Amino acid sequence: MKVLVIGAGNMGLTYAQAMSKSKLLTKKNIMILDKSTEKTTSLKKISHFDVFKNLQDCIPYADLIFIAVKPYHSNSLFEEMKPLMNKEQVVISIMAGVTIDTIKEGLKIHKIIRAMPNLPAQIGKGVTSYTASPEISRIELLTVENLLNTTGKSILVSNENYIDASTGISGSGPAYVFYFMQSMLEAALKMGFSNNDSKLLVSQTFQGAVDLFNQSDLSPNSWMEKVASKGGTTRAALDSMEDNNVKELIKDAAYAAFNRAVELGNEK
Repeated sequence: MKVLVIGAGNMGLTYAQAMSKSKLLTKKNIMILDKSTEKTTSLKKISHFDVFKNLQDCIPYADLIFIAVKPYHSNSLFEEMKPLMNKEQVVISIMAGVTIDTIKEGLKIHKIIRAMPNLPAQIGKGVTSYTASPEISRIELLTVENLLNTTGKSILVSNENYIDASTGISGSGPAYVFYFMQSMLEAALKMGFSNNDSKLLVSQTFQGAVDLFNQSDLSPNSWMEKVASKGGTTRAALDSMEDNNVKELIKDAAYAAFNRAVELGNEK
């Protein structure tokens, strides 16, 4: 089985590197393509993959094709790919908002999996939601699931609406966490902590809270109740957030990302 990754940006290269460690593949069975001469030259110097710049040199030999380019490149890419494709190839798209039907129409094939990864895939801590067209066999689905899991964990969802929804939660979600972290860092600095101490205070607090959550059955609300005693410091902070409607603003942000993913799918 040969895998082709189209697009050697952050996510494309992350998947190529992670899949090279899978028992399903060897490094010689992974191809990666990018249009940038600078990128391909760099990859050829440091990479253990087969590196390509022209689609005709690699697509005919691929069993699975990961498309990891920006959504606005999809139409022109499909036009180039279409005459080189065969109906047995499986395409896995991680392009936000580009629907299975759009890919089917653009490539004139039917075996499509649409996936939404997130940035922590770069360190093997990602989560990828994915869904498949009916033409994907059970064996093909399991194979792709195993490859997606090389970057963390995956969730099979029943339809594409959940792919757009997961864009708003997990796909864009790391940025929400970084936004909150940046706010806490700035508060720590304003309180007089050094840069290094501020970073340690904030990062360890986030890591510890996540570990506590994952190692118990308690909900976030239950953990907040454990920490926030009446009249105490934590209760003062949480009351401030409630008074400023922070919870609803975070929900609005998640829906903004979700709605934008839907809009991208409707744009021609």
